[in-house]
Amino acid sequence: MNSKAVLAPSPSRNGKVIEILEEKCKGCNRCVEACRSDVFIPNLKKGKPPIVFYPEECWYCGCCIQECKHGAIRLLLPLYQRIAINWKDKATGEINYVKINKKKGG
Repeated sequence: MNSKAVLAPSPSRNGKVIEILEEKCKGCNRCVEACRSDVFIPNLKKGKPPIVFYPEECWYCGCCIQECKHGAIRLLLPLYQRIAINWKDKATGEINYVKINKKKGG
């Protein structure tokens, strides 16, 4: 009998839900403790980012982002939850555009 355990993330959802920036993550696992729906599991390697093990359970509540002191987590919201606001200034005629949840550099 094989005594080695293997973990594999759930493949039930297409695409990523949460992005962990490995260069910023210190492996403190505060996000693991803060997550209300247990999306993460701690990485067995100390100092490495947690594993997004149950992405389909994510509620997009942002608890993990608020708890992360290093700015290493981004939620990748579904298309129907992304918000964009357009308005026209009556005085100048200028069209203003605000996109909420915009990716940095994009």
